[in-house]
Amino acid sequence: MPTVSARPDGAARWPSRAVSRPGTAARPVAAGSMLDYYLVRPDNPDFAGPAGILVEEFVLDRDYSAVRLDSTGWTAGGSRWRGASTFSRGVRADAALRDRVVGANRQEVEFVYRHLGGGELPGEEVLRGHFDDGIRLPASAPLRLSPGRATPGFTETRLYRVLFTAGLDPDALTGLLGTWRMRPGQGGSSVLTGVVGTARRRVGADAFTWELRRIGAGAAWCLDLTADLAGDRDDAIGPLLRELATAARMAGLIPVTIERLR
Repeated sequence: MPTVSARPDGAARWPSRAVSRPGTAARPVAAGSMLDYYLVRPDNPDFAGPAGILVEEFVLDRDYSAVRLDSTGWTAGGSRWRGASTFSRGVRADAALRDRVVGANRQEVEFVYRHLGGGELPGEEVLRGHFDDGIRLPASAPLRLSPGRATPGFTETRLYRVLFTAGLDPDALTGLLGTWRMRPGQGGSSVLTGVVGTARRRVGADAFTWELRRIGAGAAWCLDLTADLAGDRDDAIGPLLRELATAARMAGLIPVTIERLR
């Protein structure tokens, strides 16, 4: 259920909580809402409620690595949606700007949009029509490790890394580890660099293992997903990457890119 509610004066209250565009390279990765939604706090400490909306989408290559980040934004009182690539880039580079942004689901954003005078939130295809040129993401191919051998019993093994900025407060981290039913890494959740937790899942005959890591002496986070494929299909990878990235985003992390390392 949405966590955004209305104050007695009818204004939208900030959430209590502090996861492809059509084209030749893009491919769908999940059903339902495909865009990433954020509520944006104004640059005014005296105003506690959201005053803007940011909508983003990672465009994925055929192997599910990210090649571009598209975005659009809307500000309360504004007459139209505008391309937001400069703002999206700033969120990932400027800690002060990043602190004004919180992940939300579409239902929460619909509520806020109505209460801020926007009316009915446009559909996702309409929102895509407001994207600008986007942020081109570096190709991950030069970073890939040698293919190596597949895990015994499987035909192919891949390794993906979802890189995040921002941070997780202790409660959000505990909640995320619980959502994923993770086994704590060495040193537990207090580790500054290294594996915080590990989880596993079977999807049909395919096996997936993911690790949540702190990197850069705790300055950033990443999610490493190992995909052991039993056949020649990779359909399960995209939806799982989407699910995991969305859960991390709703917990407080902001995705920067998705790389295929192997």
